[in-house]
Amino acid sequence: MVVFAIFFALGVWLLQQQAALPDFVWAWLLLIYPFTLYPSLLPGKNLFVRSIRILLLAAFACGLGFYHAAWQAGQRLAVSLPDEWQGRDIEVIGVVAELPRHYERGLRFSFDVEQTVTRVPGQEFFVPQASVPQHIYLSTYSDDKAKPLELRAGERWRLTLRLKQPHGAANPHGFDFEAWALERNIRAVGYVHNSEKLLIEQLAIRLSEQTTLTKSLVMAGHPKGNNRRIDKLAAGLGYRIETWRETVRDKFDATLGGAPYAGVLSALAIGDQNSIAPQQWQVFTRTGVNHLMSISGLHITMLASLAFAVAYWLWRRSARLTLFLPARKAAALAALLAAIGYALLSGFAVPAQRTVFMVGAVAAALWLNRNFSLGQIISIALLGVLIPDPWAVMSAGFWLSFGAVALILYVTAHRLEKSHWLAEYAHVQWAMTIGLTPMLLGLFQQASLVSPLANAIAIPLVSLIVVPLALLGAALPIDAPLWLAHIVMDGVMRFLEWLNALPQAVWTQHAPHAWSVAVAMLGAMWILLPRGFPARWLGFLLLLPMFLNTPEPPAQGALRLIVVDVGQGLAVVAQTRQHALLYDTGPDFSGDADSGNRILIPTMRALGIAELDGLILSHNDTDHTGGTASIMQTIPVGWVSSSLPIDSLKTVRAELVEAHSPFDNAFSPEHSRRIRANGLQTAIAQVENRRCHDGESWSWDGVQFEMLHPAPDNGGAKKAHDNDLSCVLRISTGKHSVLLAGDIEKNSETRLLRLHPDKLPTSLLVAPHHGSKSSSSLDFVAATLPDYAVFTAGYRNRFGHPREEVLQRYADSGAELLRSDEDGAILVEMNAQGLQVERYRKTHRRYWTHAPRQ
Repeated sequence: MVVFAIFFALGVWLLQQQAALPDFVWAWLLLIYPFTLYPSLLPGKNLFVRSIRILLLAAFACGLGFYHAAWQAGQRLAVSLPDEWQGRDIEVIGVVAELPRHYERGLRFSFDVEQTVTRVPGQEFFVPQASVPQHIYLSTYSDDKAKPLELRAGERWRLTLRLKQPHGAANPHGFDFEAWALERNIRAVGYVHNSEKLLIEQLAIRLSEQTTLTKSLVMAGHPKGNNRRIDKLAAGLGYRIETWRETVRDKFDATLGGAPYAGVLSALAIGDQNSIAPQQWQVFTRTGVNHLMSISGLHITMLASLAFAVAYWLWRRSARLTLFLPARKAAALAALLAAIGYALLSGFAVPAQRTVFMVGAVAAALWLNRNFSLGQIISIALLGVLIPDPWAVMSAGFWLSFGAVALILYVTAHRLEKSHWLAEYAHVQWAMTIGLTPMLLGLFQQASLVSPLANAIAIPLVSLIVVPLALLGAALPIDAPLWLAHIVMDGVMRFLEWLNALPQAVWTQHAPHAWSVAVAMLGAMWILLPRGFPARWLGFLLLLPMFLNTPEPPAQGALRLIVVDVGQGLAVVAQTRQHALLYDTGPDFSGDADSGNRILIPTMRALGIAELDGLILSHNDTDHTGGTASIMQTIPVGWVSSSLPIDSLKTVRAELVEAHSPFDNAFSPEHSRRIRANGLQTAIAQVENRRCHDGESWSWDGVQFEMLHPAPDNGGAKKAHDNDLSCVLRISTGKHSVLLAGDIEKNSETRLLRLHPDKLPTSLLVAPHHGSKSSSSLDFVAATLPDYAVFTAGYRNRFGHPREEVLQRYADSGAELLRSDEDGAILVEMNAQGLQVERYRKTHRRYWTHAPRQ
C-alpha cells in the first residue's frame, strides 16, 4: 500500500511537469502488470523475489498515476469557452455556487451555468447559441449606472456576462493562475455586465426594426433589468452547504460588527479565509501560524476526537445499544461524520480532505476489525486526495499538510520510551521548524524563525478555546461564545504582533534549487533521528547547499533584463553584477493587490534581488506606478527617479502609500524597523529623490545607463500624467543596447529623432505606450530598427493594445515581435557579444498553459 501510494503520487506529479498531454497508445502496457506477478508467486521469500515484486508494483503505480492524471486533464481541457465568444455579451441562467467574496469593487464568486440564452444578431428571439462551460468564475463591479448586485450563495440568477478563457501572468516563480483555474474546474472567467443603459439602447434599436407582434415577444424575453434573481435557493446539497456558510458569516458580522478579528473567527468556523484582513495574514505568515487561521487538519482532528469521546461515553451508557453495536464502532462513525461535516463546511480544501480520509481509514479499521499501520493510513489519505484531484500535487497545502503529518509520525511513532507530554509537544514544534523549512523556502522563499514559539502558544489557545467557542457561536442563538472567542483571539494577536515586531522574525532568501531542497529534507530527517544515532549533527551540513547555492549574478559588463508580465502595464527589472534597477512598477489591481506585492516582490526575491539601487517611475500613470507603495515598503531602495518635479513626486508617492495597506518588509529587518518606528512617510523622505532628464547617465559594472528624455527644462510645462513626460532609458554594453520608452507618443519621438538619432538604433525595444497607435511612428521605427520589439499588454485589454498596424510596422522593419500577453515575461541576457532572449511562457510551458489565438 505504501509503495503503491508513493509511486502513484510520483506518476501524478510527473504528468504535471509535461508540456503536452501524452499519447495514450502506451497506456496499454499497464495491462501487462497482472502477468508480471508470476515471479512474486514463486516459492521462497528471498530478497530477489521481493525486490522484483516491489519494482513491478512501483512501475505499475507510477504509470497508473501518470495516465490517470492525463485522462482527468484531457476531460477538463476538452471543455473551453470558444474563441469567438470571448468578450461578447452572453446571457445565462445558473446558480451562485459558493460563498461570494467581497472586495472594494463588488463581489467575486463561482457560478454554475445551467442554461445559456443569447440573442443572435438579426434574429427576433433568444436562442441557445453560445457554448459556455458549466463552471465559471465571475466578478461584479459597482458603478453609478446601476445598483450593485446583491448575490447570495445558492441563488439562481439570470445574468448577462462577458467572459474570456483563463489567462494569468507568466513570470519566474510566479503564481500560476491557469493551473489554479484548472484544478478548480474553472474554464472561463469574466464579469457581470451591469450596464442596463447599454442594453436598453440595444433593445431600442432592435424594437425600432420589429413589428408590433415581434416587439411584444422580444420584451417578454427581455425583462426589466438585464440581471435578476430567479430562485432564492437552488436544489442540491452543495448549494445548501454554501447557504449555511453564508448564514454563519452573516451572523458573525451582525454580532461582532466592526470587531477587528471577526474575519478570523469566520475563517475558523467556516473556512472563509478571504474575511481575514491582509494585514492580519501578514502577521500570521511571518509568525508561521497561518495554517491555524482556517479550518485546518488539526481542527478537524480535534472535533472528530471530541465527537468520538462523546459518542463513546454516551453509547456505553446503554446496554441495549452496546449489544447492538460496539461502542468503539459507533464512536468511530460519529467521528467520521463530524470530520466530514466540518470539512464540507470549510470548503473541503486539501488539508481537510487529507484529515477526512485519515479519520475514515481509522474508522474502517475499527469496523473491519483490522489493524492499519500508520503508513497505510497516510497512503489511503494520499490516494483519496489524488484520485479525484490529481492537480493537488501542485498546491503548497498538499506538500505542507502531508509533510507535517509525516514529520509528526516520524518523531513520535514507535518510540520505546514515552516522554512527558510537554517535552513531546516541544519536540514536535522543533521537528516542524526543521522539517518544514526546506519546503517553505522552496515554495515561498521565506520561513518564520519565531514559529516554534508562536505555534507553542497559538495552537492550544486557538484549537482548544477559540475554535470550539466559534463553533458554539455559530450553532447557538446566543452571542456570548463569539465575544469570548474574540477576546481570546485578541490576546493571541497581541502576542503574535509582538513576535512579528522582532528584528529577525523571518528568514527570506532566493529560491533554492530543487536538488538542494531534496538534500536539505534528507538532512532534516537525519537531524530528527532518535537520540542515540551517531553524528546527527551531520544533518546540518546537508542544509547548507540550500542557503549557500545562490543565483549566479551577471558577469562584469553583462546585463540581465526581465520585462515582467504584469498584464496591462509595465515593469522591467535590470540587473548587473552588483546592482539592480526597477523601471516602473506595473498596475494596481484592486485594494491591497498590486503588481508590487503579487508579482514583482516574489519574482525579485526568488531571483536573489534583496534591494534596489534605483527605482524609476517613468510617469504618473497607474499602470506604471501601481506597485510603488508595496515596493517602497518591502525592499530597500537607494534612490527614486521620475519625470515629475521632486515636490510632485513626493505628493504622488504619499497618495500611493495612503491607497495601500502596510506591507511589512521581509528582506531587511533594519528597513522594516525604520518603517515601523518612523512611519512610511519618513522612510520615503530618507530615500534620495531625483528627476529624470535628458543628459543624465551613470555606469554600473561596465554597463552604461543613459536618459534620453524628457528635456531638463520642461518638467512643469505639462501635466504630470502626460505620457510625453515619460523617462526614456537606454542601457548599453558594447554594441548592443536596450531602449525603454515608457509611454512616449509621437511628439516625444520627434524630439528623440531630432536630438539623439545616433542613440536610437537598439537591439531590443520595449515599444512605446504598449503598441498604441499614438506612438511608434514610421520614422521612429525606422530609426530604432530593433532586433526585438517587446509589447507589454494585458490579455484582451480594453484598449486594443498592441494595434495591428503598429505590429505590422515593426514586423516590416525586420524586428522579432514579443508580446507579454502571448509570451509571458521576456528574459534577456545581454553582453558585448550579443543577447539571448527567452519567452517564459514558451520555455516553461505546461499542458494547461493558455495559448492565445494569434
